[in-house]
Amino acid sequence: MKITILPLLLLYLFFSSRTFAQTTYSVKGSVIDSSSNIRLVSTTICVLNAKDSTLREFVRAGANGTFSLNKLTKGKFILLVSYPDYADYVEHFALDEAKPQHDFGKISLTLKAKLLQEVLIKGTVAAMKIKGDTTEFNAKAYTIQPNSKVEDLLKQLPGIQVDKDGKITAQGETVKKVLVDGEEFFGDDPTLVTKNIRGDMVDKVQLYDKKSDQATFTGVDDGQKTKTINIKLKEDKKNGYFGKVDAGAGTDGYYSAQAMYNRFSGKKKFSAYGIASNTGKTGLGWEDSNKYGTSNTEVTDDGGIIFFGGGGGDLDSFDGRYNGQGIPIAQTGGIHYDNKWDNDKKTANANYKAGYLEITGSSNNQTQRTLPGSSFSNNTNQDFKNSVFRQKLDYTYTVKLDSMSTLKLAIDGTQKNSKNNSTNMTTTSSPSFVTGVPDTLLNTNQRALTNNVNNQIFNASAFYTRKFKKTGRTISINVAGNMNNSDAKGFLKSEIDFYNKTTALLDSTQKTDQYKTTVTKTHNFNGNATYTEPLNKKTSIIFNYGLGDINSNSDRKSFNNNGGVYNALDTKFSNDYTVNQLSNNFGASLNYRAPKSTLNVSARATAVNYKQTDEIAHTGLSRNFLNWNPNASYQYRFTQQKSFRISYFGNTNQPSIDQIQPVRVNTDPLNIQAGNPLLSPAFNNRFSINYNSYKIISDESIWFSGSYSFTGNAIVNNNTYKNGVNTYQSVNLTGHQPYNFSFNGNYGKKIPGININAGLFFGGNGGKSYNFSNGVLNTTTTSGFSGQLSLYKSQQKKYDFRLAAGPGYSFGKTSLQPNINNNGYTFQGYSYLNLYLPGKIQINSDGNYQYRGKTQTFNETFSQFILNASIVKTLLKQDNLKLSLSGNDLFDQNRGFNRNSSNGTITQSSYTSIRRYFLFSITWDFNKMGGAPQPNSK
Repeated sequence: MKITILPLLLLYLFFSSRTFAQTTYSVKGSVIDSSSNIRLVSTTICVLNAKDSTLREFVRAGANGTFSLNKLTKGKFILLVSYPDYADYVEHFALDEAKPQHDFGKISLTLKAKLLQEVLIKGTVAAMKIKGDTTEFNAKAYTIQPNSKVEDLLKQLPGIQVDKDGKITAQGETVKKVLVDGEEFFGDDPTLVTKNIRGDMVDKVQLYDKKSDQATFTGVDDGQKTKTINIKLKEDKKNGYFGKVDAGAGTDGYYSAQAMYNRFSGKKKFSAYGIASNTGKTGLGWEDSNKYGTSNTEVTDDGGIIFFGGGGGDLDSFDGRYNGQGIPIAQTGGIHYDNKWDNDKKTANANYKAGYLEITGSSNNQTQRTLPGSSFSNNTNQDFKNSVFRQKLDYTYTVKLDSMSTLKLAIDGTQKNSKNNSTNMTTTSSPSFVTGVPDTLLNTNQRALTNNVNNQIFNASAFYTRKFKKTGRTISINVAGNMNNSDAKGFLKSEIDFYNKTTALLDSTQKTDQYKTTVTKTHNFNGNATYTEPLNKKTSIIFNYGLGDINSNSDRKSFNNNGGVYNALDTKFSNDYTVNQLSNNFGASLNYRAPKSTLNVSARATAVNYKQTDEIAHTGLSRNFLNWNPNASYQYRFTQQKSFRISYFGNTNQPSIDQIQPVRVNTDPLNIQAGNPLLSPAFNNRFSINYNSYKIISDESIWFSGSYSFTGNAIVNNNTYKNGVNTYQSVNLTGHQPYNFSFNGNYGKKIPGININAGLFFGGNGGKSYNFSNGVLNTTTTSGFSGQLSLYKSQQKKYDFRLAAGPGYSFGKTSLQPNINNNGYTFQGYSYLNLYLPGKIQINSDGNYQYRGKTQTFNETFSQFILNASIVKTLLKQDNLKLSLSGNDLFDQNRGFNRNSSNGTITQSSYTSIRRYFLFSITWDFNKMGGAPQPNSK
């Protein structure tokens, strides 16, 4: 059988695998011109699987036009022969035991110009391919509208979702980094790339799990991964400048202004931006807020201690991120520079960012807690005003000392000031569960908190790598130091009225009026050396040794009001705590790498000498731990378009300083934390699997990921409830193991004929957790499942739309109240539509629908549909000046809502959020790209 089609797979031949198992099955033949009988040299010969048209093997014809393929198996195949300006030749054939070889003889190709009535099938660009652990999308295969941004391109890619705030989820995980040509671009805020770089500048989009520098160098997985997108720019878009200026004013005092300038000259990039807005656009991701906004000390699984400072000490903290709660005012800006020079031997990357964010609003929280044979609920109304100012400077310099060694130096410094003020009114009652009988009032609490925190953080590290003449033999040394100082001051004022359960009359009143200070200082140093020795071409063994030395002090003071002066130290809520730690860790790994398979098995042991000193009580505690970290992973690559990976990670979880420090924390007088210095470590086990597949010809993609984890000797809460007051302490759990599971999958395919990209998503998560409630073990079981169908279609300069929607169902129950559950239906939908009308007019809209069904716990149904729309008039020859009138939340339905369940506690929250407004704005996109690159000197 012979048919003719245009070249279809030529663009993929350079990326396709040649590693299929060697067999005795083979094909051969020769290729000639049908008219002149001239032998065609370097003709491309492909063997495809007949079932799904996936590439099996390929070769180029030799100098005499002959070819042979000797690495096939038995089965049914398709032979595809391609040559420039000639019609493709396609023939089905089969190989089996009876016919292990197939001789095609002379294959005649016909010039396209001589074809009269034959049907030609137009080839398409490969939309996606899988290269090892990286999924790569070809931007040419997707519709890129004029002046669209990277975010618009990402919305078209299978397995990637972008919400209305720009948050990116890929294969079920949040994308925390977006790189440009492999380099950091303002660090912790992916939206600065996705919302500002033009879509037509992009050549490839790469999605992968970014490993640590150590794992990248050695090839040995250490479990440290960050879901990352790398934007590879077109070569002709790396020289010139581009940017945009956007300013808008609206109803109810809303405004938004943004400016960004980018200049690229070969491998040199400079960028600057500024944002001022109260519409929710902050421009700062604050993804590293855990370094700057909490007060916590942890001993990590490798013996290192993280003594986070600042976010509040004994008081509530504000982490500096806008999460949709409250009305924000943001003023942010930054500068970025990176460059490669001296034949790429030297690389520099620098960022400076400064930002101010203020959030004002109110919230209502309804919480139900499960007790043995009963329960009680809290209803809290809160007003808050929080603000933060942060500035950060970081610099990374990498130099190739010679052809075998590299040195990477990194420093960063941060200054931060945060202020938070809140007032709370809480009512605690015990539900009667009898119609017509009122709940029993237990207490009421009025509470006011203020806090002012100053942070100074400095980090420095050096990473040296060296390769030896023997392939695979390497050594690396990593040293790092950290200084983290925090000074927090604030006031706590609280009044609790307790009521008699029988008479409902006031029994007693508890008043608290305190001035609190928390001073935290941490200095640490750690180093690690790793040596890799190849045993053969496929196998290597890796040894590592690490040393850590950490000194930290946390001085927490609470002073009671003494006649208008706060000078009476309350020892019950005060503590001066010192931690000194020395750790030594040893590890070994075995790494096997074959053409299709990669196996890594490793184990690490850490000896930790951990000393705690209570400077006020003059008592001390010295503990020694031996922590284990076994890891294993295996990946099999069927083809460059299909791979499977399974992994296991085991790690020791040390208790945090807040859990072990013998001091009571009365930030919330209705929920008091008590330390437990006798806590021992927990051990966590996590299994995960990943599968990716893409079929080029049918444009069909499949990905799946899943994980399961369980914890031994878990650290859980022991809750003691009395008169509606919860005092909780962390304890180790024996005889039971909490577990969690999650899975996500996506199937995508372009529907022939109507040219619509369709996708089917499904996912689920759940687990079992434990806590003690008044001495009785309580088991909480939760799970949730959801599905979604998505449709996408676009046509250049005419329209593009996406619709995604699907149902879900959540389960939740506790062993203490087995007759009451938190089961309920959910439904979510998302859509956007862009129409390009005559007269350079665009109509854009996006909608988001949420539904939460009522449950036995909360007899309330929640649903809202948020619709945003805009009319845009495009001006100038290049369509780069826009006037727009936009409406936010046209139906005025946006009301903050959240519901969750954990450890016998079910919470439902509602809060202030940005609602309907209209905004008129002017946007100017400017660019001058494609000029000749400048000489690349530093």
